[in-house]
Amino acid sequence: MAGACSLGLPLVLLLAVARASSPGTVVRLNKAALDYVSDIGKAPLQRALQVTVSDFLDPSGEVPQSTRVQILDVHLPHLHLKFIAGLGVRLSAASNFTVKVFRVPEPMELVLPVTLVADVHVARDSIGTPVLSIPACSSVFSPARMLKGRNSTSQELLDLVQEHMKADLSNKLCLHVSGLVQDLNVHLGTLIGLSPVGPESQIRYSMASEPTITTNYISLDVRAMLFLLGKPILLPLHGAYPFVLPWPSGNEGAMATVGLSQHLFDCVLLLLQKAGSLNLDITGQLNSKNNPLNTSTLGQLIPEVAHQFPEPRPVVLKVQLGATPMATLHTNNSTLKLQPFVEVFAASPNSALHFLFSLDAIVNLSLQLSVSKAKLRGTTSVLGEVQLSVATSNVGSIDMDQAYTLISTVFQKPLLEHLNALLGMGIALPSVLNLHYVRSEVSVLEGYVVISSGLAYQR
Repeated sequence: MAGACSLGLPLVLLLAVARASSPGTVVRLNKAALDYVSDIGKAPLQRALQVTVSDFLDPSGEVPQSTRVQILDVHLPHLHLKFIAGLGVRLSAASNFTVKVFRVPEPMELVLPVTLVADVHVARDSIGTPVLSIPACSSVFSPARMLKGRNSTSQELLDLVQEHMKADLSNKLCLHVSGLVQDLNVHLGTLIGLSPVGPESQIRYSMASEPTITTNYISLDVRAMLFLLGKPILLPLHGAYPFVLPWPSGNEGAMATVGLSQHLFDCVLLLLQKAGSLNLDITGQLNSKNNPLNTSTLGQLIPEVAHQFPEPRPVVLKVQLGATPMATLHTNNSTLKLQPFVEVFAASPNSALHFLFSLDAIVNLSLQLSVSKAKLRGTTSVLGEVQLSVATSNVGSIDMDQAYTLISTVFQKPLLEHLNALLGMGIALPSVLNLHYVRSEVSVLEGYVVISSGLAYQR
């Protein structure tokens, strides 16, 4: 199975792409990916070509004898993959079979060069999984050459052995390559598995349509489905504008080019908001200079707080995002807007919470994106000042000009830490087990993000 995964890496990677449908991703696999797979695919293909050869009927004696034939080694000096427009990938492999014929009285060893050509068709099955098949496969045999016993073996016998090998291997080699592809199809099923987005939310990709295949690349449209507690959620269609990934786009030497629509970001943020993952509690500690969030400090700014709580008590901020965060993608600039609702409580000695007041907040953030392994991760920083306004109050009039510095100070840092920890988990990019994106460059364009990346398959 591991060998199949290595050989089929370029086809595995193609699972990730969407345009106008639902939250979208576009993945384009370039020629550089095929060159990479040509290198790492030699070993699994060599193992797949280690076939069993039927016995050879040696006619050289007085009585023809059944003679065992064994492939000792398969060496692939050359493996080439290229895109075939409208079909998939063509595999061309130059191989040398070292063969031993156990004839009496002296075994003979020969090298048989074989060129193998197979077309791999990429399609989509009924559940949106990539399916590979081999509609055409052929083997071209070149003249064999002796390794040992050349002087004692006639050319006629060598020709007979070669004809036997050709007749026996022609179908077997293609069947074994087909078996390698079938093993890969089993592995491709893992592409539709759930990947975490937050503590209680997941994302799953599936192909939305048949692939687009040219002589330069192969790409597929992929639909992203989002789940909350294992159940799919309905997503808004407004804002799901299509985008076209230009050719070329990003680093021309990249193996894969991935486009992520702004709609995907919007829907992931909606999912996190629905899951409550963006909410947090900020609790003050008594006698803490680093977190002066207590009734004593607050009472110096709001007299009614000091009146209701003559003894210092911790203050708790409950931060909830009732409104969905808004991501904005402009060329070379990505931002995030949060509109938290903040409720402020004082904790009594029996741990009961007493409501003091509530605030409407607006937080504008710069969003920096990066790729690690198979995930797109985010880091935020505050742009400008946090906007705070009183929504309701149980402690009379509040002068926000005086209270702003205290509240924004104790509110801003925990919010950023919580948000960055959540975005640091990352959005899973379309991938399979052990496949990582490496040397990735992230570019923000108008309405979508482009990732130009190398690929690394690690067992």
